[in-house]
Amino acid sequence: MLAVAVLVTQALISVTGVTVRVTGSGLGCPTWPQCFPGSMVPMPHAEVAALHQAIEFGNRLLTGVIGFIALACFLAAWRCRPHRTRLVGLALIMPLGVIAQAVIGGMTVLVDLAWWSVSVHFMASAILIWLAALLVKATTEGDRAPLGIVTRPMRRLLAVLVAVTAAVLVVGTLVTAAGPHAGDPATPRLGLPVEGLVQVHGVLVMAYVLMLAVFGVWLRSARPTKALIKAYTAACAMVLVQGAIGSVQYYLGVPEVLVVLHVAAATCVIITTAALWLESRNRGPLPHPEVAEPQESVAV
Repeated sequence: MLAVAVLVTQALISVTGVTVRVTGSGLGCPTWPQCFPGSMVPMPHAEVAALHQAIEFGNRLLTGVIGFIALACFLAAWRCRPHRTRLVGLALIMPLGVIAQAVIGGMTVLVDLAWWSVSVHFMASAILIWLAALLVKATTEGDRAPLGIVTRPMRRLLAVLVAVTAAVLVVGTLVTAAGPHAGDPATPRLGLPVEGLVQVHGVLVMAYVLMLAVFGVWLRSARPTKALIKAYTAACAMVLVQGAIGSVQYYLGVPEVLVVLHVAAATCVIITTAALWLESRNRGPLPHPEVAEPQESVAV
């Protein structure tokens, strides 16, 4: 449950983060780590709206909640018996990642929400979401070397699919960086045409869909597990939803609500792609808990 909570909160912080951005609340707390000079919490200020303060401060508080959950998850993994190095390693990344995200967030504030800092902030969250998905799976599987349950060409196709997913996310951040929601309104945008970046983004999404379709054809001739079929279905559904939201968002002039939904769907695409990758491999059953051997009775 703690691992699932880590995954959910890592995805949630991406959504609240984009909410901060589209509402122009990124400087609702204009300093870091304090909200205002001399104050850790919001305070009445003539130049900063109370709503913007609340949104930005709420996002910072959520970071603290995520850190607490991540630390609890790590401690639970550490206490797990038998000791599992891979599980502990993945769990340790979570609190360390929260610290890294806090530092990146502070840097973003200090550079007045420059577009490149906002892009780095989101990509760091994307990596943590992927690793959190691996952590959730690690709680239900063994520690053997991964054995593919699909053919080698299918595994290679999935590897390319993961790379394309990363490329879609990177180019998506560049689209945002060149558009109206790149950061602080006064900050210069990425000096590239939005239309061209959107076309590249769209081509990558179509490549993702095409590879999913090819994988699905191959899957029909394989012997997939129910979990793999479920992961494949979820990945197909989410990329179609994400593509629909992205298209409507573009043609309507990127309204704030759709931007938030687009990022929320992007986190789901990361999770479903990770699930598809994980369910194509098998690490064996969970190791049995260590049980002390009963002592022999001694007759006296």
